[in-house]
Amino acid sequence: MKKLIYLFTCALALTWACNDDEIEEYKTYPFSVQLVYPAGSDYSARAGVEVHLLNTVSGVAFDTVTNDAGRADFIVPAGVYELSATDVRSEGGVADIFNGVKSNITVTDTWDASTPVQLTLTVSRAGQVLVKELYIGGCQKDDGSGVFQMDKYVILYNNSGYTASIDSLAFGMIYPYNATGGDAYYDESGGLSYENAGWVPAGSGFWYFTSSVTLEPGEQVVVAINGAIDNTATYSNSVNLANDKYYCMYDIVNFPNTTYYPAPSAVIPTSHYLLSYRFASGNAWVLSTSCPAFIIFTPKETSLNIFSNNPETSDPTSGTVLTRKMLPTSWIVDGVDVFRHGAANNFKRAPAVVDAGYVDHIIGAGYSIYRNVDAAATLAIEENAGKIIYNYSFGTVDVEGSTDPSGIDAEASLKNGARIIYKDTNNSSNDFHLRSRASLKN
Repeated sequence: MKKLIYLFTCALALTWACNDDEIEEYKTYPFSVQLVYPAGSDYSARAGVEVHLLNTVSGVAFDTVTNDAGRADFIVPAGVYELSATDVRSEGGVADIFNGVKSNITVTDTWDASTPVQLTLTVSRAGQVLVKELYIGGCQKDDGSGVFQMDKYVILYNNSGYTASIDSLAFGMIYPYNATGGDAYYDESGGLSYENAGWVPAGSGFWYFTSSVTLEPGEQVVVAINGAIDNTATYSNSVNLANDKYYCMYDIVNFPNTTYYPAPSAVIPTSHYLLSYRFASGNAWVLSTSCPAFIIFTPKETSLNIFSNNPETSDPTSGTVLTRKMLPTSWIVDGVDVFRHGAANNFKRAPAVVDAGYVDHIIGAGYSIYRNVDAAATLAIEENAGKIIYNYSFGTVDVEGSTDPSGIDAEASLKNGARIIYKDTNNSSNDFHLRSRASLKN
């Protein structure tokens, strides 16, 4: 009996010892954040703004909201953190979106908990038209021999309540073409050198509509980036882009690579062909299949033709082969910064005013980057009563359960006559998920 008591006492002592070690190992620290709004803004700090703190090593996330002074308080263990916040203010039929991101915040025993971390917000204005879906990664070939990736497309959507004309809208991509392509535009502080310069380095060329395009509220337009044909005739896992309502990027003069641009299906009117301005070398507009920074924009105060061909709008550091244009951020209507899932290093290219976050992507699986539903705004539309379909089942399991948190099946609801309002906070981490099947496959 004494022996049993002795063994029990030892075991209990070991348990206490382990618990003491864990308490020491997981010591926590106060962590305060102060949101800083842009100088000259009509808005100031307020209560209820959600602040997100992510441990970039463990993946553990902490969320809280600000008080009346715009301060948020956390209690966190030691680690390396990424801090972000989004505040949306709506007035007079437009929305001003404030975003802020700060990375590589290290909390250790030397952490100064008495001084709040300043999170400076940048402001952007929400537009009518947004990127609803971006399909770039391709699919598996039927014979298992590899991946077919010449079936890219993008869907633009009128997310507003009034008619949108997109005749002047253009398409571009931010350099480097891949998020894994290096940090050439990072400064000594580890941030984007052009973050506050009012421009982004646009690469390769621009595409633009050549005919009048009008979208009513809740309407969309499909633009084939490559292969405006019925790709399913050769690869059953692909998508059929031969549709007389679709548009396509096809300019055989500037981009003559027929692998990227086979002759469009005869059902697509030539008035639906987008043309381009090319300002860098190459016979194709090589939008990354894994991790592009894709943007749509509308030129202001000048024409796209003049801007594209003016040497003074070129980044002087880019040279004459891979020329890059200093595209004003004030022109950008929407942008999606895509990271390659599992890559050792991904670098942000879109500044916070364009996209304060990013979305992970996996190539070759038939996945698409799809925008989340704004459940509150969608359900507030009286005409949607009885038309919303739930139990969304197209999330993915190999990107930490990426899915639409609303649970609403947007495509099924649209087919049921509903009008969907999508999230638009200029933060892809909040606004998008990875869809397990491109919507045009439905």
